[in-house]
Amino acid sequence: MKSVLIAAGIGLIISIRLTPRAIRAFRRQGLGQEIRDDGPESHLSKKGTPTMGGTVIVGASVGGYLVAHLFMAGQPGWGFTATGLMLLFLMVGMGTVGFLDDYLKIRHRRSLGLNKTAKLVGQLVVGVAFAVMAINFPNTDGVTPASTFVSYVRDIAPFALGSVGFVLLAYLFIAGFSNAVNLTDGLDGLAAGSSAMVFASYVFISFWQFTHDCANEFIDGCYTVRDPLDVTLVAAAALGACLGFLWWNTGPARIFMGDTGSLALGGLLSGLAIVTRTELLLVVLGGLFVAVTLSVVIQVAFFRATRRRVFRMAPLHHHFELAGWTENTVIVRFWLVTAMAVAFGIGLFYADWLDFVGL
Repeated sequence: MKSVLIAAGIGLIISIRLTPRAIRAFRRQGLGQEIRDDGPESHLSKKGTPTMGGTVIVGASVGGYLVAHLFMAGQPGWGFTATGLMLLFLMVGMGTVGFLDDYLKIRHRRSLGLNKTAKLVGQLVVGVAFAVMAINFPNTDGVTPASTFVSYVRDIAPFALGSVGFVLLAYLFIAGFSNAVNLTDGLDGLAAGSSAMVFASYVFISFWQFTHDCANEFIDGCYTVRDPLDVTLVAAAALGACLGFLWWNTGPARIFMGDTGSLALGGLLSGLAIVTRTELLLVVLGGLFVAVTLSVVIQVAFFRATRRRVFRMAPLHHHFELAGWTENTVIVRFWLVTAMAVAFGIGLFYADWLDFVGL
């Protein structure tokens, strides 16, 4: 348990200490955010705010994970695992795609960076590479980081996908959630605060799986997963990194995470769901991200069909801004929605265990 607290604490310290240094460095380099012309007018004043703060989140997450392992040196079970390293690969890889997108936005002084094809290709390469690796590297018990079954709280036995089907579904899942967090990152602190709550839920889920791992003791309700403690360390480090960044990202934000951060966070969340066998549960835990994405899909589809709009503006948070809610009101209420979704999701996870043990 101490290693989990160290991962979260170091991630928090690195993030909260490095972010102001990143703000100064990005300002000197002129790395300021470009604002979409058709967005709410109140956002125009944010133009020029340093962006690409996601580099700090990614660095702090990796740093927290590494320091936690140094603390565990020499203890039973010490050592880097395939699952933990794959999750970091996914986070860094998606963050790199976002970094290129942010860099092009700044270089060309426009709110659009990589074109859709280039971004999807980048997500395809990283997502498929992660998925292929995740169904390989079995441990001594033959358990791989991911399984080829569709999962909810555990693998759903009837829904076997096969290797090709799993890789395809994993890619769609990773791309979907990375873009969902990206769409949610439109208000000061909204994506960082919401992501922190979902990461906190995965700290609980993965640590619970570690204490009820079938590899340690085959009992009712145990979980067949690989490296659950290392997964906990990754989730805890990301939680601390998000909280440290949020200190400087709350309104009025002094720095934005940019696509560097949003794609990295969304990618890591989907990776955590895949390796903990809770893919469909992430739809509940990340309910806000799902709702924001659906608002965009509905808006585009309805407008193309009828030339009319369902929302004043998509994504959903801008609709409420134009309805008269202040930015802080939208953020706090959306955080509350996320907190309720996380509480409900954890309740579903725990209820499944109670069913297995007959309580």
